[in-house]
Amino acid sequence: MILSNRHNFLFVHIAKTGGTSVRAALKAVQWKDPYYLAQFICSRLSHATGHRIAAKLPRHARIVCAQEMLPREFFDGLFKFAFVRNPWDLQVSSYHHLRRERPHLLQGRESFEAFTLYKLDPQRPWQYHLDTAVTPLTDYLVDLHGNVLADFIGRYERLQDDWDQVCRRIGIATPVLPHKRQATDRESDYRSYYSDALAERVGDHYRRDVELLGYRFDPV
Repeated sequence: MILSNRHNFLFVHIAKTGGTSVRAALKAVQWKDPYYLAQFICSRLSHATGHRIAAKLPRHARIVCAQEMLPREFFDGLFKFAFVRNPWDLQVSSYHHLRRERPHLLQGRESFEAFTLYKLDPQRPWQYHLDTAVTPLTDYLVDLHGNVLADFIGRYERLQDDWDQVCRRIGIATPVLPHKRQATDRESDYRSYYSDALAERVGDHYRRDVELLGYRFDPV
């Protein structure tokens, strides 16, 4: 999550939706913010204390965290934006990320289908750090009553075009989006990873994303 006082925005970073590229593009904007030094110091202090002092907004914090921590009028006046991704494609991307960087989490379930079924099993002891993609995308965007708080929801599928809209809205020249963490070890069509039953299971788990964001297994 990135908060800019100078440009009056809040970026909600949902994992595996192009957010790392957005963060990199916004780095120069952050450095010029009058509160950047204070934010940096608080971030270091938070890290030094094992994050026990609640002095920072975590990278993948939900928007409701900012709503609770910031003054109401200030929060309401921010331009709040995020990027989302087709939940079926997101599972494939996250699976390959884990297989590359944290393969021990697959726990003997090396195939995409076996791991995804295990991850979404309601009887499994809930472990957030197994995979951030287990959390519905809309959970990052709503308040405690389920109301969407984001002013703009961009799409990974049209990342550059929506990023251009964000930059116009916050009043900055459009920085180039660097290609960060692009996977080279996966099939380009996410649908090839799914059986009918698995596609239905993912659709059930992310039903609110499907309904509110308009995603489908077979894109129109």
